[in-house]
Amino acid sequence: MRNHFFSLLIIFGTFFSATSNAAKLNIITSVAPITNIVENVAGDRATVVGIVPEGVNSHTFEPAPSDAKKLRAADIIFMNGLHLELPTIELAKQVKKESAQIVEIGNKIVSRGDWKFDFSFPEDAGNPNPHLWPNIALAMRYAEITRDSLVKLDPEHSANYYANTTEYLSKLSKLDAAIFDCVKSIPAKNRKLVTYHDSYAYFAPRYGMTVIGAIQPADFSEPTPREVVRIIKQLRKQNVPAVFGSEVFESKILKQIAKEANAVFIDELADDDLPGNAGDENHTFIGMMANNMKIMAGALGGNAACADHVGVSNIAGITH
Repeated sequence: MRNHFFSLLIIFGTFFSATSNAAKLNIITSVAPITNIVENVAGDRATVVGIVPEGVNSHTFEPAPSDAKKLRAADIIFMNGLHLELPTIELAKQVKKESAQIVEIGNKIVSRGDWKFDFSFPEDAGNPNPHLWPNIALAMRYAEITRDSLVKLDPEHSANYYANTTEYLSKLSKLDAAIFDCVKSIPAKNRKLVTYHDSYAYFAPRYGMTVIGAIQPADFSEPTPREVVRIIKQLRKQNVPAVFGSEVFESKILKQIAKEANAVFIDELADDDLPGNAGDENHTFIGMMANNMKIMAGALGGNAACADHVGVSNIAGITH
């Protein structure tokens, strides 16, 4: 009788575990910062999978056939929008469940009239700069829009989503304040950004930085010799102290441009590649931005420890 009783416990335990897992939402996202924001809002109520691998150029990413299966199984799909993931969104429209909504978060945050264009994203090409998330006020809107979408989809667990978002917004608010302090620590004459790929078009106006330019042309090629000469002259004229590169966008010419312009070359900024490895405390969107600010401030003559106090981990209970 006792063995029979324990057998029933095992059976019912397995059933309830399976039911609990089945009740979780299946969420698909695109780039790592958005994936991590969604993870923090969804908490343990969802399984969140990012389609774009970290370290891969999200602008030229083409989904693999295996990604169609992931998109087909999704209950909801969060994309950045602003033309960043057009091939993935097109595939999602073709294969997704009829009930699955595609939420292009960036399109809900900024209207067409507020799109920013620059050297890497010229207006005549029609593709705006999509990098809203380095502006933490806008990153907070990513979290809020995610929350509202999940509450609508899964109202039974709305309290979870609201509680998670409140805690996460508090962490983002502290990061936002730290970024202001980091920039203030930089001498005013050095608050200039030159990057290979312009990910800071929405960041700079909020925090008091000036984007002098980006090196990478709109077609994601290397700049032509004529463009290189023009860029070097511009950097010398502006007396730019540092040129920032990225591991995602490797450039053979960038180090030479920095040398010719008498600037320090820093190849460590990231816009969608989280630091460390999955499972590390700092492998988060907040960790990425805090690390960026320490690098940026240090290279431009500010306080390299300006973001050391920022809590970079996910909210309590998030172990993704």
